[in-house]
Order: sequence, then C-alpha cells, then structure tokens
Amino acid sequence: MLLKVQHTAASTSGEIQITGSKSETNRLLILQALFDGIVVKNISNSDDAAVMQKALASIESEVDIYHAGTAMRFLTAYFSIQEGRETLLTGSERMQQRPMAILVEALQQLGAQVSYVKNDGYPPLHIKGSKLTKSEVTLKANVSSQYISALMMMGAALENGLTIHLDGKITSVPYINMTLALLHQLDIEATFVGQIITIKPGRTTSEHREITVESDWSSASYFYSIVALSRKRTLDTSITISSYKEDSLQGDAVLQDIYKQLGVVSEFNGNTLTLSLAKDFKLPEAITLDLANAPDIAQTIAVTCLGLGVGCHLTGLHTLKIKETDRLEALREEITKLGGGIMVTDKDLTLLPQEAALNENITIATYHDHRMAMAFAPLALPVPLLIDDAGVVSKSYPDFWKDLETLGFGQEIIG
Repeated sequence: MLLKVQHTAASTSGEIQITGSKSETNRLLILQALFDGIVVKNISNSDDAAVMQKALASIESEVDIYHAGTAMRFLTAYFSIQEGRETLLTGSERMQQRPMAILVEALQQLGAQVSYVKNDGYPPLHIKGSKLTKSEVTLKANVSSQYISALMMMGAALENGLTIHLDGKITSVPYINMTLALLHQLDIEATFVGQIITIKPGRTTSEHREITVESDWSSASYFYSIVALSRKRTLDTSITISSYKEDSLQGDAVLQDIYKQLGVVSEFNGNTLTLSLAKDFKLPEAITLDLANAPDIAQTIAVTCLGLGVGCHLTGLHTLKIKETDRLEALREEITKLGGGIMVTDKDLTLLPQEAALNENITIATYHDHRMAMAFAPLALPVPLLIDDAGVVSKSYPDFWKDLETLGFGQEIIG
C-alpha cells in the first residue's frame, strides 16, 4: 500500500491510547507459558505479539514466526526445554538472514539439542526439547540483549537455575533489567551484578498473579517527534498518550530526556503523559547521543532532527544492522532522497544541520521495517510525502495510521 500523508490541520492536539509494550508482552507471554497462574493484561495488539501467542499455543511440529525477531530468539530457548517435543522453528526470508549462532551455541553449552537446517548460524532451527541440568553458560554480550533475556527466562524454569557469564561490553542493558524486573514480579530470585546474571529456579506453586503491561515507549517516540516538528509550523500542540509510568522498565523511556533537548515537555498525570512544546525555546545546532541502551528510537530521532534542521551524531547503533533491515543504510538512503546530508558507519550516524527545505512528495521506502514507516511519517508536518508498504506498521502498532488521522494527518491511498 502506497500512502500519501500530509498535515494541513490547525493543530496536532489529541488523546491517544497506545496498547501494551511489545517488549514486555513477549517476555510475559513466555513466562506465562513456563509458569502456571500468570494473567497478563493490556497485551500488545502488534503482529509480533500475535505471532508469539500463536506459536506458544501451537502443537504443530513446524512453527513459523515470519518477521518476529524477538519471537525467534525467545522461542528458541523455550522450545529447547520442552521435553519430548521436536520443533522446526522458521521465519521469513529476512529472518533467515538474521544471526542466531551466539544463542544457539550458548544453548548447546547447556546440553540443548539445537541444530541448523539450512545455513550454519541462521534459522531455520531444528530443536529437540530436553531436560537441561547444566547451570552455567558464557556468551558474548555485545550483539543482542534478547539472547540474554531468552536464557534468563528459560533459566528460571531449570531445576538448577542458571548463571550467565557475559563476555564483553553489554548492549541494551535496560532490556536485561526489564527481564530481571519481570522475574522479580513473579518472586523469582535473580541478580545482575557486573558481568554475571544469576537466576534461581522459579515458582513451584500456581499462585494467581496478574500483571498489567505498560504501554509501549517505542510507539510514544512518534508522538514526541510530531510535537517537536510542530514547532516548524508554529502549531498548537498538546498530545496526551496513555498508559505510562514514570518509573518505567522500558529503556526507551529515555525519550523524555532526549526530546527535552529538542524542546518537548513531558508531564505525567497518573497514568497519562502529556507532551507539549517548551516556551521560548531555542533549538540547538546539533545534539550527540549514545543510544546503545535504546537503539529502537534511533530512526525517530534522526528523522526528527532532519525535520528541525538540527544536526545529530548518534552512536551505539551496532545492533541496527541486524534488525528487520539494515536500518543505518536504510536511513542513509531515505534521508538523502529528502535532501539531507548524512553519513553512517556500521555503528553510528551523523546528520548534518539542514537549512534548506526538504524535498517534497518523496516516496519513502520502508524495507519491510515497521519503524521506517512510523519514523518518517511525522515529516508530513513540514512536507507532503508518500510511504511505501504503509501497512508494515502492523508489526508493532496496527492503529498507527488511524491515530495519526485523529491528529490531523490527512491520508490518501495511492496504490
């Protein structure tokens, strides 16, 4: 679906209800499958969460998780301890290009029977579930925190628990802490000290436990961008989004501090968060950010800065090359089409300050990546643009285009 998007309304104000965090949802769905008595509320309505639910409910020998990278990683560990069950875990063509060797080798250290079906190091995977009694494992910590979280949750279901030794600089630490906090909510003893994570054996009772998933902070990033870009057209703007917590487990909650540098004020009132423009604010010429702990908001920030004419230097982006697409190269390609000056390496991005107006009616390629579509959409405030494969947003935020419409973003399906 090719969608033309343009904002011509007098304001960008409104109230938006965002469903539960995809990251929290997927962790809790795995824990719910591992332990009895857990009830999860405000589950994400994303494709990824639906894929996870379907996979966990499946009794088939082949499980296809399509584009869902989190599901691939978490389910690899989960199926490895389902005694007596053999599973072929597969996914889309892009998923079969995303590396899995670090997690597979860690599981094999523990005695898990996981093997490659096509290419070494990549899905599809053949998994023969078995009882694991080893309780120590070492793995590289600088590629994806999801490998670590997968082992942490699985470790809580092992009779001897699990000690994880992390080798090298640890990436996306807030996501590890999120997993740790969710284990604590289930009264599972777990610690993360230095380079060692220790998980004690989990609950043996089926005591009822209800957990409500906080709304997704990654999804909130697009509304931060809209508010920031409203300054370019001197629009009235006040966007209220819910349900959020000031003491969030999600690393992307750092949006509050980052967008403060771009003139956006965050105010909490109970579970609701209201975003507005700071008064008498002067935009900086450039900002520098280390996003190693929040790489999923890099695209949004880069596009916001482009629309504001602000330069940015973003580091800690090494994981973006193995996402739904190579996000760094995708950003370079699309920002260049809009007239921006951008340079990327395999782990950082530099956007030059921009004085000239952006090119109009550019078609933004999304590369089967939901975040490309949503990150560029707020640019329809300063210039009309077209989003190719606009339906890709369903991966994490199916209501995205409907919610933008309530804020005055006109939309026309071109093809």
